[in-house]
Amino acid sequence: MPDAQTRRTALRLMLVAAVTAGLAACGGTKVSRVEADKQIDVTDQWNSTDSKLVADQMIEDMLTFPWVDKWQKANDRMPRVIIQSVRNKSHEHIPVDTFINDLKRAMLRSGKVQFVSGGAAREQVREERKQQDVYASEETRARMGAETGADFALSGTISSTVQQADGTRVTFYQVDLNLIDLTTTEEVWYGQKKIKKVAEKGGWF
Repeated sequence: MPDAQTRRTALRLMLVAAVTAGLAACGGTKVSRVEADKQIDVTDQWNSTDSKLVADQMIEDMLTFPWVDKWQKANDRMPRVIIQSVRNKSHEHIPVDTFINDLKRAMLRSGKVQFVSGGAAREQVREERKQQDVYASEETRARMGAETGADFALSGTISSTVQQADGTRVTFYQVDLNLIDLTTTEEVWYGQKKIKKVAEKGGWF
């Protein structure tokens, strides 16, 4: 039969094992599936929710300005818009392509403007058309010189500032967009959206 010292040693080992197992269980990763559009702020950085909300609100504002009705009355059709560029001038990496896609989706969903592709997407289409001109039959190939021209160009910037003191960090984002008439170079709309995020010291610093 084990003596008292041996029993105490065995008990201590059992307690250590129990605590270690508990800590290991607490340290495990839990994964939950949520809706893609559910707002989840893991950090105070720019995220997909910011991108979609800003795009939706700014395009809605753009399409309430007088230029839309004036254009449609003068030309008897919807205006065509191309996105020239959106530059990231913020302190962090922001996936600008995602924001541009959100802008495009908001415009198409509105039903008030036509969207004309530009940049890499347009170059890919032109290359495909060149290939068709060589390899596709005359009846099925896409015609050269039949692209739809844009009437307006949308461009802008995403900028940010960060202030930090006493365990609190405030991140301020500002998105500026402007729409220019490609024929007259008139700026028919200017929009600005601001986002402020506050992070307390603990998990995000």
